[in-house]
Amino acid sequence: MIILQAQHLTKRFNGTAIFDNLNLTINDHSHIGLVGQNGAGKSILLKLLVDPQTASEGHVTTKQGLSIGYLPQNTGLHSNRTIEAELELPFSTLIQTEKRLHQLELEMSQSDVSNDPERLATISKTYDQLQADFTRQNGYGYHAEIRTIMSAFGFTTADQNRPINELSGGQQTRVALAKLLLEKPDLLILDEPTNHIDMETTAWLENFLKSYGGALLVVSHDRYFLDQVVNEIEDLEHGRLTHYSGNYSFFVKEKQHQQAVAAKQYEKQQHQIKKDEEFIQKNLVRASTTKRAQSRQKQLAKLDRVEKPHPEHATAHFQFQPERKSGEVVLDVEQLGIGYTTQLSYPIELHLRRGYRVAVFGPNGVGKSTLLKTIVSELPPLKGTIRFGTGVQIGYYDQQQAQLHPEKDVLHELWDDYPTTPEREIRSILGSFLFSGTAVEKQVANLSGGERARLLLTKLSMQRDNFLILDEPTNHLDVDSINVLETALLQFQETILFVSHDRYFINQLATHIVELSPQGSTTYMGNYDYYVAKKAEEAEIAAHEQAETEEYPTAPVSEKKQQFQRQKDVQRKRRKLERTIQELEKQLGQFETQITQVQTEMTQPENYQDPERSQTLQTQLSELQTQQEQVESEWENASVELEELEEN
Repeated sequence: MIILQAQHLTKRFNGTAIFDNLNLTINDHSHIGLVGQNGAGKSILLKLLVDPQTASEGHVTTKQGLSIGYLPQNTGLHSNRTIEAELELPFSTLIQTEKRLHQLELEMSQSDVSNDPERLATISKTYDQLQADFTRQNGYGYHAEIRTIMSAFGFTTADQNRPINELSGGQQTRVALAKLLLEKPDLLILDEPTNHIDMETTAWLENFLKSYGGALLVVSHDRYFLDQVVNEIEDLEHGRLTHYSGNYSFFVKEKQHQQAVAAKQYEKQQHQIKKDEEFIQKNLVRASTTKRAQSRQKQLAKLDRVEKPHPEHATAHFQFQPERKSGEVVLDVEQLGIGYTTQLSYPIELHLRRGYRVAVFGPNGVGKSTLLKTIVSELPPLKGTIRFGTGVQIGYYDQQQAQLHPEKDVLHELWDDYPTTPEREIRSILGSFLFSGTAVEKQVANLSGGERARLLLTKLSMQRDNFLILDEPTNHLDVDSINVLETALLQFQETILFVSHDRYFINQLATHIVELSPQGSTTYMGNYDYYVAKKAEEAEIAAHEQAETEEYPTAPVSEKKQQFQRQKDVQRKRRKLERTIQELEKQLGQFETQITQVQTEMTQPENYQDPERSQTLQTQLSELQTQQEQVESEWENASVELEELEEN
């Protein structure tokens, strides 16, 4: 059932259209992600849906009685109420009913009522009706709902009496979102809801929105969040909306496919048009062929022409090419304690081998960045050892961007490090990172966060290191630049240790997850999805063991329980092997793609006619094939082990 329909929406500023003639349909259970480049007009579109009167043209129709909950971007809740009082507002009717029930209970306890059967019956009937409505509307559970929401958004019981106007902007936004979720509107419209919440709260919000019974329209830069909560995508690009049925990952692949198909169709039609025009030009003046030419001319005039594809947004193009490969052992960290004056985590164990891409994961304040700084010797270890393997060259990306010099311009920030490299080549390299023309003359101090990030990545690519240590490399980058960075790092055949809050980035890149806590580190082989599944499995096992301990605190374990535990162990091992095989198959697919790319490059004349380039490609191919064989061997061993497990 359609609950909202926008037709021919247009928004202009100073005569310039942000978008024109947009149409959008939202059904009662739609979960839609709205995506598009910065400046495309996503936030403006959301505002128009809530307040259509501000549109330049077009209109919005809604189902009668539709309730809409709208959270603008970076807009907190301003109120003189306390947090608890504000979060109770969605339940104001229930609270009034609750007060009325208490009044009726008090009345029924009075002697003059209890001794009057007729009056008691009347009050009791009213009480029963109110109580039935109260129960049906979860009247006995709304306090628990409020406590759950407060806890999920990082507010303790001690915070409930804090005035909202005394909170920070981020905290006010969290209260606004919490209140909106408690209201349970028919349509939730959220603009960047994860901006002011941590990863744990984001995961909770994902689970809440997955099962949300109403409709959802959300704008978010968090690609993993979109993957989890939406099943439709509306892509706002060049002032138009394009609909995709699927989550964000599906949208990315499908859009690339559609763009490729559209480009081919356009090129094919343009080729045919050119042939027809040449035919008409040659034959129109000849008496013997003029009728054919006129017929072709009429057909050409009626042709439904394929629209020329819009040019791609300017994106960076770069890669990380190590000068030489490292030894098989890259890094061994044992019994490491990290911190400044206070120890943040201990003992940390890290064992990195060439080709590993390891994400360091953990709550804020546990020392993820501190660990990287300790490994690159910016901070001394409090205890333990750090040993690097043979031939390891470290390239470090610091999220604080302290390696840049504010007083230099972009050109000399790079050229001063490589003074023997011709200026033309330096400019060309900067151009591949979107620094061209007068942009190279900008002072580093005047660059935006995204520009500084790209400049630091430029320097990192020039160093040609074989062990990249990256601290929040996606911060400040737009989605297109993040996609380019992901591709470059996936093609990098050496070792990566990185910290990121971008779960989609972690999921795409990581071969291992190292979870950091005050009690040290735990390593998981796999990407973020594997880590989440493994944590859920561990929680299930812990809950089962706790339940058994509480039920039989001193009794010996029976044979039946031992058998049950053995079955659980087998199931756990099977799931682990299945996930391992799945991850290895994914890696094999990536190797296959990379090998094909290198082999294709080797067939290009400019490459096989260049002995140095040809040798580089051959070396790269050999390394890829060696790593592929290692993974194939691991896959075969895991497959055999799974088969033996199934047989037993």
